[in-house]
Amino acid sequence: MTSENARPRKLCFVTIGATASFDALLSAVLNRRFLEALRDTGYTDLQIQYGKEGRIIFDDFIADHGRGEKTVCGINITGFGFNKKGLGQEMLGAKGQRNDMEGVVISHAGSGSILDALRISVPLIVVPNPGLLDNHQEELAEILAEQGYVVHGRLNDLPAAIKESEKLRERHKLWPPVNSGADPSGRGLAGVMDDEMGFVD
Repeated sequence: MTSENARPRKLCFVTIGATASFDALLSAVLNRRFLEALRDTGYTDLQIQYGKEGRIIFDDFIADHGRGEKTVCGINITGFGFNKKGLGQEMLGAKGQRNDMEGVVISHAGSGSILDALRISVPLIVVPNPGLLDNHQEELAEILAEQGYVVHGRLNDLPAAIKESEKLRERHKLWPPVNSGADPSGRGLAGVMDDEMGFVD
């Protein structure tokens, strides 16, 4: 079947975090250029955790661009403020289940969200929040990107990060790297990150 409705679901899940507002990230993903990049990379769905203060931005975008509908540029867009059970289900949705394709998680650079995504081995774009004081997020994003765990996303060019996340997905399939020796535990990238961060099962 070739109808657009028959395409496998491919989800981009975005979390701006629960404690600090990150309107700039919300605006960057609710941008036509970004939505076109998603569509051109085979995405069908965008789900946004917009936090406490982002609902107005989300609702205004849907009203202005979706004419009251939640499909823009061929992407189905949904959002919510907060999930007190955590974001595990949403991240698993981006991982792809059953007939769905693996998508991507775009996250603020909070360590908790990063570790949650790495544990399930879903491609991850980390976007530092430049509005924070004593901003360690930029440094964390740079280090994790240099080590090949994540894509360091930039607010002014998230379409490029989407393209880079497709390359990251392919590199993750090669884990562990060919020149590093085999991973005897068989735990993959998330297990290695847990070991590096000192987590014990």
